[in-house]
Amino acid sequence: MEKLTKNEISESLKKLKDWKLKGSSIVKSFKTKGFPQTMGLATSIGALCQAHDHHPDYLTMKYDSIDVSFSSHDVKGLSSRDIKIAKEIDKLKF
Repeated sequence: MEKLTKNEISESLKKLKDWKLKGSSIVKSFKTKGFPQTMGLATSIGALCQAHDHHPDYLTMKYDSIDVSFSSHDVKGLSSRDIKIAKEIDKLKF
């Protein structure tokens, strides 16, 4: 696994919906209709991350939103794994 270049990160973010670069991580906030949907989304993200063996830096739940952050600690920055999991999370229905 290799660390993405600044150009690769910039190009990848153009293909992701509402993900932003924050430091050496990508982050996104998801708005839900309420607590049941927030719990469902958190569970779905957790299952997806477990299946890909790539877990978030943090996943913060609020009543009607979730904030999530990814980076690849082994490369001390972003890798293709972070972009791939972001794309998969964006496909979730909630």
